Amino acid sequence: MNQVVQSYYDSTVEREWARLERPLGRVELASTLWLVGRYFPARGRICDIGGGPGRYTVELLRRGYAVTLFDLSPAAVAFAHARLAQLGLAAEGLSVGNAQDLQGLASGSFDAALLMGPLYHLVDPKARGRALGELRRILKPGGVAILSYLNTWGILRTGVVDFAHWYGDIAGLRALLNEQAFAAASLPNFTESYWATPPSAVAEVRRANLEVVSYAGAESFVSGMGPLLEQLAADRPGAYANVVQVAAETCELAQYRDGADHLHIVVRKPH
Repeated sequence: MNQVVQSYYDSTVEREWARLERPLGRVELASTLWLVGRYFPARGRICDIGGGPGRYTVELLRRGYAVTLFDLSPAAVAFAHARLAQLGLAAEGLSVGNAQDLQGLASGSFDAALLMGPLYHLVDPKARGRALGELRRILKPGGVAILSYLNTWGILRTGVVDFAHWYGDIAGLRALLNEQAFAAASLPNFTESYWATPPSAVAEVRRANLEVVSYAGAESFVSGMGPLLEQLAADRPGAYANVVQVAAETCELAQYRDGADHLHIVVRKPH
């Protein structure tokens, strides 16, 4: 992870906060919190690694957890500090740094963690290995974490709407069936990133000596349907609310999890 990624997130703090308030983003938020409710302990210390402006930190604090937010972007951490104060919430810690070196965080000190962002901006497998190793280090034995990867199989479908101009190159289209790394210049509306496949992501996590408990597709059965959800939320808010709820409840089903943009892997540190 480098200055290019940091600069991108320094310049998009408000957009990143708002992303999870949009109709498709709210499905991702609901699915993630569904997994938190299912797999995290009822109380304890949580590290939100790559937590950006603090959207998940807010939700975890509201659930009574002691939360430390750790992010690469100074602007995002400053935003989180201000937003938490505005909401009357207090994090246990707010730190700026790189997920490959969780400096200042003691080994074996967290009951659970989120690592939802860094792994899809570390294009070097060794760098992702270091981030996973640091996650493992700070977790208590038996501690649980949710890891997030961008899933190229899901993005392949989303691209039909979001970047159909790519598909004029059939070789490039076929390449999306496999894991990919992209320079920032290749993704004008995003930044340097790594897109995994579900098998490659799960294998990488296991190589880091983390037990895979489950995995889920954050967008569940509505992945790639952003414009349709925008319309549904506007026209039929009750139906949209039902979709959000059922999408979260079904995010771990095999028929949905491999085809979503964001792959969430639930892991446990072995005793």
